[in-house]
Amino acid sequence: MASPWRRGNNDQLEIYFMLLKHIIKTAFTGLKTNRSRSALTILGIVIGITAIMLVMSVGQGAEQLILNEVRSLGSETIIIEPGREPKGPTDFVEIFTDSLKARDVEALQKEANVRALAGLEPVVFQSITMSFENETRRAIVRGGTDLLLKILDLQLASGSFLTAEDVKQRANVVVLGSEVAKDLFGSRPAVGNKIKIKGRIFRVVGVLAPRGPAAFFDADNIAMVPYTTAQQYLIGKNYYNAIIVQAASEAAVPQVVRDIEATLRETHGITDPEKDDFHVTTQEDIVERIGLISLVLSMLLVSVAAISLVVGGIGIMNIMLVSVTERTSEIGLRKALGATDKDVMCQFLAEAVMLTAIGGVVGIALGTLLSLIAAFILSNFVGLNWHFAFPLQAALLGLAVSAAIGLGFGLYPAKQAAKKSPIEALRYE
Repeated sequence: MASPWRRGNNDQLEIYFMLLKHIIKTAFTGLKTNRSRSALTILGIVIGITAIMLVMSVGQGAEQLILNEVRSLGSETIIIEPGREPKGPTDFVEIFTDSLKARDVEALQKEANVRALAGLEPVVFQSITMSFENETRRAIVRGGTDLLLKILDLQLASGSFLTAEDVKQRANVVVLGSEVAKDLFGSRPAVGNKIKIKGRIFRVVGVLAPRGPAAFFDADNIAMVPYTTAQQYLIGKNYYNAIIVQAASEAAVPQVVRDIEATLRETHGITDPEKDDFHVTTQEDIVERIGLISLVLSMLLVSVAAISLVVGGIGIMNIMLVSVTERTSEIGLRKALGATDKDVMCQFLAEAVMLTAIGGVVGIALGTLLSLIAAFILSNFVGLNWHFAFPLQAALLGLAVSAAIGLGFGLYPAKQAAKKSPIEALRYE
């Protein structure tokens, strides 16, 4: 036999449930009576939630695209860049310093200085015009070694790649990206022909296989020459834009980083690490940095999109105030039949929350649809390896924010309705 206390609780819950059902039904009837006005009222909420969903989805897709490319470098890859590590916008000018030079490469290549070193590639690059017969093409000329072929898993469509002998002899040889070769030679074979780069004749020894658009390294639109050749004959600088190092294994990366820092501080005469004129970046550092940048940009864009939610909330408050005035007689009749101030307030508050909740659901659906369309266009027409990302957090945030706006901006009109005197309300025309 059930206890009277439990039976009493059940009866109380049933009463609350019936009351809630009645409030929702009454609110829905009120909204249904003014469909056009209700639809226009939630428009601001729909636009805001849609924008948040779209921004978060595209942001997650872009972050994943970049991270996939970073991971393709291999966890053993370490990048040394000139200047101290950027801590803010003003520090990015540090990357144009000339602190990485030939003596650093020589020191790093010594086994006694850097243990577990599998490979090293100095990097220089510049946008330069090149030509073949009557065809002219501007592309990034990148000076390097054959290590890049291994790190980025690049494939040759024809010919061969740069060799250690080419680097040593400062040979005038070039490997072209697929798009550069196509623009200069058309359907003719490029390997064996000679092109002119900055007034100097270079023999094409290889053409890279098409790789497709990329976030930070477009292999289809580059021309690769030995870094020694690029320094002496094309770019004319005695320093490097970066040095790419490959550790023998992923486990050896921390030790290699420490050895690199110790070696470069010695060659640069640095005793205080705070005064380093270089910075060393691992794949883990890059992933962390990209995640932070993506988060900051997403939050900034979401905060801008959220402005439309506030505007939508103000619109809901205005419409609800108009609705209270128009339905004064209804309010008076309900109060005359026994409705309390609390009943009236709950009804109008439920209408406001229902409006914003509907707007939130519609916004999530529309934002998801637009995100799918954007992902389809980017992957099928732009050629990026783009994957659709459904931002669950943004969807939950959208629902929570829309409900909060309904409560926040619906509270004042609901209170105004509850304050009305039943006698004066019945007299209202």
